[in-house]
Amino acid sequence: WDGSFPFYPTMNANFPFDTTQAVIISVFFSALATCIIILPGIRGRGQFFWFLRGITGLFIGAVVLMIQFTRDWENGWVTANTSYKSFSHAMVNADIGLHVGLAGVNITLVGNPVNQVNETISYNEHFAWSFDADYDHSYNEGLEKGLPSPILYLAEKFTSQSPCGVHNQYRISGHYASLTLWMAFCTWLLSILLFSMPILLYGGYMLLLTAALMLFSLLFLFTARNTPKCPIQFGPASLKTAYGRSFWLTLTTGLLCLLLGLGVIVLNSVQPEKLQLLFNLDDRDGKGEAAEGREKSFL
Repeated sequence: WDGSFPFYPTMNANFPFDTTQAVIISVFFSALATCIIILPGIRGRGQFFWFLRGITGLFIGAVVLMIQFTRDWENGWVTANTSYKSFSHAMVNADIGLHVGLAGVNITLVGNPVNQVNETISYNEHFAWSFDADYDHSYNEGLEKGLPSPILYLAEKFTSQSPCGVHNQYRISGHYASLTLWMAFCTWLLSILLFSMPILLYGGYMLLLTAALMLFSLLFLFTARNTPKCPIQFGPASLKTAYGRSFWLTLTTGLLCLLLGLGVIVLNSVQPEKLQLLFNLDDRDGKGEAAEGREKSFL
């Protein structure tokens, strides 16, 4: 077909951003806007502490929910001269990217420049390995569509029949990491509920449990990444992966929950009056005793 193989008669346009993440960010920004609107109705120095608690709680919840759908837990890039299509001797210079998520792997191919061999080289292909998806079937569909050779070469490394043998490790670790993160989201909701009652001590315990679940999810991914891997070579250039933004964001948020939970528990034991001040439960006019009585009645 005009001297080239017609693997792609038309290019499929990709949506410019992930709609799931956009919805989650919009919901939490709406909650933040609501907090800002009602902030003037809170009197005294409790206004700052209330706003700080709201920002921290929304940040933790948004992170725990959004990282379920990100695809950058493990990333790798390489620039190489490589063959473009099967049954063709054409060589292209391109940036090849590998992005590992909890539910699958994304492989990107962007030409340098984008227009080469009379085509626009800009691909982003997703191959799912979640329990309700068939990775090998997605790979076979890619073969039938005639995806570029670098994409198929990378995708083949993660098939169940590949000699690399990493398919089950990534699939199972991603599944259980996602499960523990959903549990962390539930414990975060419980902590918000307990702090609002207020049952501060048990809210701190829920924050500790949230931190433990988030850090435990990273352990699953750590075991999958440290399994022996096949080398990924594009001529003299090799593609190596490293932990991505989602991994480090989860680690940071987990440590933040750990520090906040320990802080609440320690203050409750050592200086409960300061903890009550942070939650706008000072002892003036007997409010502290009333709050303590409410906590005992709830328990």
